[in-house]
Amino acid sequence: MTLQGNIVDIVNKKIFKGEVEVENGRIKSIKKSDHTIDTYILPGFVDAHIHIESSMLVPSEFAKIAVIHGTVATVSDPHEIANVLGIDGVHFMIENGKKVPLKFNFGAPSCVPATSFESAGAVIDSEDIKVLLQNPDIKYLAEMMNYPGVIHQDKEVLKKIAWAKYFGKPIDGHAPGLKGKSLWKYIAAGIKTDHECFTHKEGLEKLQRGMKVIIREGSAAKNFEALIDLLPEHYDNMMFCSDDKHPDDLLVGHLNQLCERAVAKGIDVFKVLKAACINPVKHYNLDVGLLNEGDDADFIVVEDLKKFNVLQTYINGELVAEKGKSFVKSVDFEVLNNFNTDKKRSTDFEFHSASEKMRVIEALDGELVTNQIEVNSLIKDGNLVSDVDNDVLKMTVVNRYKNAEPAIAFIKNFGLKEGAIASSVGHDSHNIIAVGVSDEAICRAVNLLIENKGGICAVNDSEEKVVALPVAGIMSDQPAEIIGKAYAELDEMAKVMGSKLRAPYMTLSFMALLVIPSLKLSDKGLFDGNSFKFTSLEIK
Repeated sequence: MTLQGNIVDIVNKKIFKGEVEVENGRIKSIKKSDHTIDTYILPGFVDAHIHIESSMLVPSEFAKIAVIHGTVATVSDPHEIANVLGIDGVHFMIENGKKVPLKFNFGAPSCVPATSFESAGAVIDSEDIKVLLQNPDIKYLAEMMNYPGVIHQDKEVLKKIAWAKYFGKPIDGHAPGLKGKSLWKYIAAGIKTDHECFTHKEGLEKLQRGMKVIIREGSAAKNFEALIDLLPEHYDNMMFCSDDKHPDDLLVGHLNQLCERAVAKGIDVFKVLKAACINPVKHYNLDVGLLNEGDDADFIVVEDLKKFNVLQTYINGELVAEKGKSFVKSVDFEVLNNFNTDKKRSTDFEFHSASEKMRVIEALDGELVTNQIEVNSLIKDGNLVSDVDNDVLKMTVVNRYKNAEPAIAFIKNFGLKEGAIASSVGHDSHNIIAVGVSDEAICRAVNLLIENKGGICAVNDSEEKVVALPVAGIMSDQPAEIIGKAYAELDEMAKVMGSKLRAPYMTLSFMALLVIPSLKLSDKGLFDGNSFKFTSLEIK
């Protein structure tokens, strides 16, 4: 097979008319030639950090959509399914991903459970990490979220890092807001990347201290605008990622969108493409071709270098997508889950108190971080209830792995005027998380997910909708097109019910993410992410 077009040589920063000859899945030759083809041939895009599970799709279904947008590989942390099913979940992701052409590169989840302050479905200790890292399918030690453990030299944390060094595999970071001496200690432990920067200042300090900064633009956390101005000077040490990408967003685009936005800002296209295509492959030592003779034939054909409209995607010389049509086929797989809790009663969500003030989580649109604010309580019959007029709504996290008393908190900025929404995608342990205008609505939403053994849902007085997620309670067993449409309808229902958030379900899922400051809720109680300890809802 021979393809003609404008060859984009990213490393040498040149474009020339030429042809690419492919034989047995590899690039046999790249030659200059005279032709009239105006399209551009360049290496495929690589998402430098993503949790495939957050797309609510198994890897094979994720691949079906991602290749349409020119993605040929991902650096994937199976942290989410590992928190539910342990090593069995990691193996499920690897084996399912192998059934399709897209090159998934999975890491060994370093924080299962993420903290001791929540209930997860499994534990992966340092001996398990050793076993995983010996597997050639495991490419790196995935994000070390327990940065306090690194800084304070927790023995178990250091053992995990030591095994990654022993096997010569990169170590990913996760340290939102970390700076100064604490950041130096974190980097000195051998951690090389961070995708959690949310300010220009934070990104610059980490770059100056030798870290590689990954610009994240997902469905909830959107840091592109804050960090993109660092790229022109630091393009050798930056990458792009989505981290968490919901199915409706994935149907629209992937890293191609970030390249378009960066070039539109006047940033040199070669610098943009180095971050999008080259740097992840080099940093993680991936078996992904970079459009060189002898490489795997992993490349894309785009209409131009402004919009990055993907015309064709090739992986190992196979045409896997063309003009918006994917040739990746659905595959059979076994459904695994871990869901063991009984239905609840509305009285289970009551919080009896006489406190006039309470600590409230303030959700920030497009951010994983939250604020902690003090709010006047609304009490009815001795029970703290949602204050719909002031947008302070009751929230709960319910243990999905065993019967336990629901944890209760309050949250601002969800905006619901009726009903409730709920999800069993609740980072990191994936317990059930719900927010609503009344205890009764919250209870209905929670029980709907228990009936389905996982999913996302919305309920109000007139209807209820649910997207079932039977695979570990976090992924669908349906094709991407079906789940993407169903999710979009549910997202719209939440917004009709009053939510002004761009991605209400993605934002909801992160309100149980304890490793991101400031105030979050686990199934065990309200948690202060700054002091890393539980705190009280009531202010006395």
